[in-house]
Amino acid sequence: MNDTSNQVEIFTDGACSGNPGPGGWGAILRWRDNEREIWGSDSATTNNRMELQAVIEALRSLNRPCRVAIYTDSQYVQKGMTEWLAGWKAKGFKMKGGKMRPNADLWQELDALTGEHEVQWHWVRGHDGHPENERADELARRGSKAAAES
Repeated sequence: MNDTSNQVEIFTDGACSGNPGPGGWGAILRWRDNEREIWGSDSATTNNRMELQAVIEALRSLNRPCRVAIYTDSQYVQKGMTEWLAGWKAKGFKMKGGKMRPNADLWQELDALTGEHEVQWHWVRGHDGHPENERADELARRGSKAAAES
């Protein structure tokens, strides 16, 4: 997949009003000079679930295999995918005592989706003036507000 015309940049964020509580996710997808914003909400969730959902929904929106650069301010997501996932999979997403790892359903879905693409993970400091991260945060907060009002 050396074709640079298939390079997509994705900027994601999640938000939650209370943890757990009503939450939202947002993502910006950039391909060449085109951008698309997507966002959504959940009436009862956690911030970590919304961070994961943002990436999942962005990847779901791609209609063919791509080279993808994902930018997130969530070390939970970034490290989960680059450092922890292999160990979790080897243990069947179970923790000591046999209990399922939190958010195992979303980790499994994200793992499957990333398998369709060539993905690079990038962590950015949140609320630090990164323009796309600030926009993704606004989208996530829009979702969180919508969930709180419904």
